[in-house]
Amino acid sequence: MLDLPESNLKRIALFALALSFISAGVSHFTNTEFFVSIVPPYLPAHLELVYVSGAFEILLGGAVLVPAVRSLAGWGLILLLLAVFPANLYMASHPDLFPDVKPFVLYARLPMQFAFIAWAFWATRDDRM
Repeated sequence: MLDLPESNLKRIALFALALSFISAGVSHFTNTEFFVSIVPPYLPAHLELVYVSGAFEILLGGAVLVPAVRSLAGWGLILLLLAVFPANLYMASHPDLFPDVKPFVLYARLPMQFAFIAWAFWATRDDRM
């Protein structure tokens, strides 16, 4: 663990969280074809879902840096991570459709989703409460 005061660690965690989600959101618009391919077939409007999820990643990623809405943004990111979890399950259960991604990576993404949830929760909670 980094030997930093909690406030500095939390500040770094918030900026990293924001950067991660904003970058991921932008990639929904720059690498749209990939994201459309990971939407499970049982869901409708694949392209629209990719754009909406990308927009929310950008919006919520930026919002974690705004103290007045940080907690709400954190809960929004948690809900978003849960909402996109079916795409990770779909990829892991159909590795033949994603030959450019090693199967280990497909399976590792599943528990990583929960690590991202924990990160979003911890980084955006108000320690004063």
